Amino acid sequence: MSCRPSGWLVGWCVSAGRGGYPSDLTDEQWALIEPLLPAPRTSSKGGRREKHPRRRIVDAILYLARTGCQWRYLPKDFPPWPTVYWYFTWWHDDGTVEKVHDALRVKVRQADGRSPEPPAGLIDSQSVRAADTVPKATSGFDAGKKTRGRKRFIVTDTLGVLLAVHVVAASVQDRDGGRRPLLWTRLDHPTVLKFWADQGFAGRFVQWASDTLRRDVDIVRKQPGQRGFHVQPKRWAVERTFAWITVRRRLAGDYERDPAHSGTMIRWAMTDVILRRLTRGGPAT
Repeated sequence: MSCRPSGWLVGWCVSAGRGGYPSDLTDEQWALIEPLLPAPRTSSKGGRREKHPRRRIVDAILYLARTGCQWRYLPKDFPPWPTVYWYFTWWHDDGTVEKVHDALRVKVRQADGRSPEPPAGLIDSQSVRAADTVPKATSGFDAGKKTRGRKRFIVTDTLGVLLAVHVVAASVQDRDGGRRPLLWTRLDHPTVLKFWADQGFAGRFVQWASDTLRRDVDIVRKQPGQRGFHVQPKRWAVERTFAWITVRRRLAGDYERDPAHSGTMIRWAMTDVILRRLTRGGPAT
């Protein structure tokens, strides 16, 4: 007779907080995110009642982001992978992921003694290799970084918390790919009047931001004779954000067929960062 617990018992133990994975939400973290999710569907509204707990759905998404496994390889104590993926795409399509992230961003800014909306931002890009499953139509070659894949453009506040994200082919130049996320930031966060960027955004991008968006982009240049990596004033926060993102193995490269889903996975990773920051109980060490 096997002593291994059955599937329902494993699931019960996990949901009761008696097991699980390091990526699972704590009770305190779940209390922050649960009210921000859309109301569960019920049979009275014409649909089937939800079979799996929302908390386990979110745990499964965070597990996948942290470990980098494929959807089909989600452990059996999570809901079935097609169910988890369905929620991932549903919450992407209806804007839930962005709503959850933005609400938590306000909380983390207020917890740090900042205003809810930032007055300044940072923009940068990161080129990552794309998996074989990524369509060639949405990937390219970054000649500067010698990387074939996709390029992520992010805009953050000065704490390094995400304001906008846009994923394109790696062949897109910074001065072109940065326009859309900067425009989104201008529309969604009109309080942001100034941005800092690296030398890749110099030139016509700065002029476009000034003429079209009425926003200043300050280029932070390397010191004369600088060789190798050095922490740059102002811009270090956005570099740290890329480090936070790529700690999640799913985001060490790009595995999503749809570039928009790559942006959603980045938002899930940053939601995880914010939740941990809000509930850590003390300064980071």
